Amino acid sequence: MRTTEKPAVNAAGFSGPASRKLPVPPRERKPALAALAVLLILGGALATTLLVMRSGDRISAIRVTQQIGAGQPFTAQAIEEVQIADTGIDYVSWSQRQQVLQSFAAVTILPGTLLTSNMGVKASDELGPGKAKVGLALKPGQAPAGLKEGDRVQVVHVPGRTSQAESKVLAQSALVFRVGEPSRTGSSGLITVIVDSSVSPEVLRYASSGEIAVAELPGAR
Repeated sequence: MRTTEKPAVNAAGFSGPASRKLPVPPRERKPALAALAVLLILGGALATTLLVMRSGDRISAIRVTQQIGAGQPFTAQAIEEVQIADTGIDYVSWSQRQQVLQSFAAVTILPGTLLTSNMGVKASDELGPGKAKVGLALKPGQAPAGLKEGDRVQVVHVPGRTSQAESKVLAQSALVFRVGEPSRTGSSGLITVIVDSSVSPEVLRYASSGEIAVAELPGAR
């Protein structure tokens, strides 16, 4: 009896067009981009390392704790020592505090300010020749509330009610050197201002009779 032979089956599957994969083009390597990526990673790591190392460098600096007006001397009560990161800014070191206490503020310095060398001067123009310190005992209404050391004021002669004279400015921009506490007698307190020595006798004469008032100049420092 004759047996019909079956065609052999391809073990690998169909060999027709459907079983053939399309050729994949080889990937194009870009060594320049790869090198740039490596450099960026290394640069970022280096910058982070420098920041961490730099943040550990601390220096001792001087911070102002009270407002110091232009021309006023630095006092021990108005400064304190703080530890800050070394940022490269020329802050005055706490070790130089004795020199600071022998100098004067070149500008009005607000509380919380870190002191730099250009904020102080050896001699004050406000306290130099041709200037005079004048004490004024002011009544309520003769001075604005919240007056502080370092403020600028106009010193004005305010005649009494029975006088026919008009008010006049005696000092256009006087520096407030000291501010005392209000007294229990109703006085606004004693303030000390610096004026030209040429007008100080007139200021004192009117101050003795209670005919002096001061007006703050907020924009002048």
